[in-house]
Amino acid sequence: MANTILIVDDEHRIRKLVSDFLKKDGFLVLEAQDGQSALEIFRREKSIDLIILDVMMPVLDGWAVCREIRKESDVPIFMLTARGEESNELLGFEMGVDEYIKKPFSPKILVARVNSILKRLKKDDVGSEKFGILEVNRKGRFFVLEGERLELSPKEYELLLLLIDNRDQALSRDQILNSVWDFNYYKGMRTVDTHVKKLRKKLGKCAHYIQTVRNFGYRFEVIS
Repeated sequence: MANTILIVDDEHRIRKLVSDFLKKDGFLVLEAQDGQSALEIFRREKSIDLIILDVMMPVLDGWAVCREIRKESDVPIFMLTARGEESNELLGFEMGVDEYIKKPFSPKILVARVNSILKRLKKDDVGSEKFGILEVNRKGRFFVLEGERLELSPKEYELLLLLIDNRDQALSRDQILNSVWDFNYYKGMRTVDTHVKKLRKKLGKCAHYIQTVRNFGYRFEVIS
């Protein structure tokens, strides 16, 4: 069954652009041109899987809509905005926003991010899985190594999960950076190597599960 996405933006051009790309990728799409309409649609429709929400809108702005939705649901919310100040991003994350997309943006990348979070949420329903001596609890968002819970930062957790979900496949540093960090993350490739180094140290006996692919990136492989 196709996922349903609600697009909320007062610009028809933006709604059509995003809608066309989502429909092309197999999604069902609902549209709202202001915050009040968005809330009415959200409360009427019971099958919305993700919301793409503009900040600056008439009637109710994106912050107000997000605040109301978070009282009722933990549905993923992408905030779509022309504002780039760090304070606005922090406000969004504090309110429970899952992604912060800045205009102008690439519709293809937006769809990729939508697919990524919906795929991750679907996998989270699985519960615990074992990979060699390493166990992941997706619902709790933590890893266990031989009965001991690993203390990982959010990015370390996401990086290790990304490698596991693509196990036995080589991921380039670019792919890792684009999936775990912002696509324009200014520190670049160095942060990938730094986080892998920290992860290996914490993984101890199974540090060798993260294999280096020379001049390319990394691969997760369960090796005894």
